[in-house]
Amino acid sequence: MDTLSKQIEQAGGPQALSRELNITIQRLINWRNRGRVPADMVLPFCRARGWAVTPHELRPDIYPNSSDGLPGNKRSGEAA
Repeated sequence: MDTLSKQIEQAGGPQALSRELNITIQRLINWRNRGRVPADMVLPFCRARGWAVTPHELRPDIYPNSSDGLPGNKRSGEAA
């Protein structure tokens, strides 16, 4: 199961997650069918999920490092 499908399941299904993200169910299903979250929705998605999923996990093509896109208080193991 891919990361997006796992997040949909953990949120309680497409309806619950689409409400969290303030988008239509159809839009969310389209993302799942395409296999990725659009670039402009990665950070809002992660924020809505309480950073339980990282931008890197959703879109490693645009967030190649594990801490890319994370707020400062969520980054770990970085040099000060």
